[in-house]
Order: sequence, then structure tokens, then C-alpha cells
Amino acid sequence: MSSGDSLFSLHGRRALITGGAGPLGSVLADALAGQGCDIIISDVNADACNDTAAAIAGRHGVNAVGIASDLLSSQGTSRLVESIDGPLDVLVNNAAFTGTSGVPGYAVPFEEQSDEAFELASSLNLRAPFSLARQLAPKLAQSPGGSIINVSSIYGIVGPNMGLYEGTRMGNPAAYGATKGGIVQLTRYLSTVLAPKVRVNAFAPGGIARGQADSFTERYEKLTPLGRMATEDDFRGVVVWLASDASRYVTGQTIAVDGGWSAW
Repeated sequence: MSSGDSLFSLHGRRALITGGAGPLGSVLADALAGQGCDIIISDVNADACNDTAAAIAGRHGVNAVGIASDLLSSQGTSRLVESIDGPLDVLVNNAAFTGTSGVPGYAVPFEEQSDEAFELASSLNLRAPFSLARQLAPKLAQSPGGSIINVSSIYGIVGPNMGLYEGTRMGNPAAYGATKGGIVQLTRYLSTVLAPKVRVNAFAPGGIARGQADSFTERYEKLTPLGRMATEDDFRGVVVWLASDASRYVTGQTIAVDGGWSAW
């Protein structure tokens, strides 16, 4: 049996993190690199990819590279896969639609949500993880620790409490919950199809504090047993655990990391 330290070690492994230059993706990448994992940062903006990779390499002394990729484009996932030279041990499907593409009708009240925004969210949040898992499965299967980690959400496992949004212009997109729920089922599906060579799990983050309206934050915190919203750092442990041998007998699971939000 390995020691506690070696169970979590990722030395000699290599991970691809989509949306890796964003607020959550960059922290997940940094957490993996902190355990010795080499890193591939994928995101839309080339400069952001390269800057994030350089910062991680500087902090942890690992090999880190950036690969710009538009996963919403018709050939986006294929081009990303073709750009990956060498082995791959871990795939973190983190990229998610934020509604900042200029398409209206995403994070707005339900009656204002649009079909186009729903389709774009479905493409990035659900089609892209499926496509990357399908295309990268042969590489991951060659690893002694092949692992896919999908990022879902509490709204992939419970319905939204719309009372949180009263008096604000914030919205809870139907597309977000539908696709994050789809990720939960995709995780189950892939865990059986890719077994026993590749483990597939997901984690479901609770709400992350990012300057939301005070009224929303206060309501959210009252409904959370741990009494606060999350920070990106709260997800470092779960991504390392799911990538490492510490979870070597865990597959097909979605781990809620939500301060207890979904417990009541």
C-alpha cells in the first residue's frame, strides 16, 4: 500500500485542463501542478493560455504549455486533440459557456432566455466533454492512471431556488442546469464504457463568490450549512484526489463540493 503522500502524487503524469486560463480552471491546473503533474492549458485566448502555463511552470517547476482552442467551433475539439503530442493521463473537462459571447438570452430571467444561447451552452458544456473523452480515450487508456474529471454543478443535481434571485437582474439559465445534469449522466456512461482502463468522475461545485449582489449572497449563505459561498481554492483537493491514485477505486461518481447546499 502506498503512503499517504505518494497516493496523491502526480509526478510523471500529464493533464489537460479545458477552460484552463479561467478563474476556476487555472486553480485546478495549479493544484495538479502542485502535486508534480505536467499541465496543458486549453482556452480560447492564446495569450491567456501561455501566461497561465508560464505562471504555473514558474511556481511548481513542471512542464506546462498553452494550446489555444475554440471548443465551440465545428472542428475545435479535433484540433485540440491533434495538437497534443505525447502521452496524456488526466483530462479535466472544465470549460463552460458563460454567456459572454455576445449572444443574448443566457443568464437572464427564464422568459428572456433564447434558443441560440441554449444551443451554444449545450455545445460547450456537454458536446465538447463528450467529444474530447471519445477522442482522447485511447491516449488515456495507455496511462496506468487514466482519469477523466468532469466539472458539473450543484444545479446539475438539484433544481434552482429562484427566490435567491428576487430583486436582481441575475438569472439561472435552464441550459446551465440541463447541461450540468447531462454531465452527471455522461460521467456515469463513460465510467462504464471506458472501464477498467480509464476512471471517470465528476465534481459539482457550489456557488462561487464572484461579486454577486449582496442580497443574493446573503440568501445563499443562509441556505448553506457551512455559511459561506465557495472560493476557487475550495476545489483544489477534489481535483487532486480524483486525478490521483488516492481515488483509484472510485469511478462513475459525482462529488458535491458545495458547503452542504445539497444536503437539505
